[in-house]
Amino acid sequence: MGLEKSIVKPHERLAHALAPELDAVNTLIRERMSSEHAPRIPEVTAHLIEAGGKRLRPMLTLAAAKACGYEGPYHIHLAATVEFIHTATLLHDDVVDESAQRRGRPTANLLWDNKSSVLVGDYLFARAFQLMTDADNLRVLRILSNASATIAEGEVLQLTAAQDLRTDEGIYLQVVRGKTAALFSAATEVGGVLAGSSEDVVKALFDYGDALGISFQIVDDLLDYWGSEQTGKNVGDDFRERKLTLPLIKAVAKADDEERAFWVRTIEKGKQEDGDLEHAISLLNKHGALEETREVALEWADKAKAALATLPSGEIVEMLSDIADYVVARLR
Repeated sequence: MGLEKSIVKPHERLAHALAPELDAVNTLIRERMSSEHAPRIPEVTAHLIEAGGKRLRPMLTLAAAKACGYEGPYHIHLAATVEFIHTATLLHDDVVDESAQRRGRPTANLLWDNKSSVLVGDYLFARAFQLMTDADNLRVLRILSNASATIAEGEVLQLTAAQDLRTDEGIYLQVVRGKTAALFSAATEVGGVLAGSSEDVVKALFDYGDALGISFQIVDDLLDYWGSEQTGKNVGDDFRERKLTLPLIKAVAKADDEERAFWVRTIEKGKQEDGDLEHAISLLNKHGALEETREVALEWADKAKAALATLPSGEIVEMLSDIADYVVARLR
């Protein structure tokens, strides 16, 4: 307990509490990302999987199963499944966004090429489906396969919505639920299903993951305008990529004719000039869009914590509640 309390960040405390399970997940990931015939696959996969990510999503699966009293082996397989799905989407996202850096390192598409990133991402999706069948649980398979489809749908929706000034908060939420929250909610829900928990508990786990994922993405979008070296975010990336995220949606809704013309030029038409990012941030501040977005993120974090009330009380559940606070801690 002393060591655990000395670890400041909630996800690190959870990782400490789940250390044996996480070790087993990492071992399984290394086994299943290998390829006898295509050495490019483990090269690309290892570059991303071993880049120091928090493993938050697989930890959520392990934590949900453990909180519900599961004692079998298959939460390890499902946690690895979740990480493979997540890694596959990152490989594809970096190609779509033409990204050059992730987690402070060059992206796979930059080090190799777009073809390698797309095809290795496809391989990881296939591996994920192989892994999820190991649990021999049709409901688990349905949850994770539905999540995979929802993620892809959310990414495609973002393609059309991101640069359309008609995109409202409802469409934004639909995109976020697809591309981010779907995997969070599936990760927690399958832990409860695997443990044979009651429907109330399973729904609570889904609601927790859904709200946590939404809060997580809103924070990520907000930090694109509030970020710093400490937060690990480069200010303005979303603006330069013409992504209409929640802060911009709120500012556009309050824009006068001159301001709307600015958003049309920079976001819809993509004609950006020196000083445009600074002007965009000044408009966000003028209309209180950043502060309003912050409040929305905090509301979703509170919803995540409230969902946990249905779960059996215990140390793991307390850590899940702390993670909801941690997600928005940089905004307080």
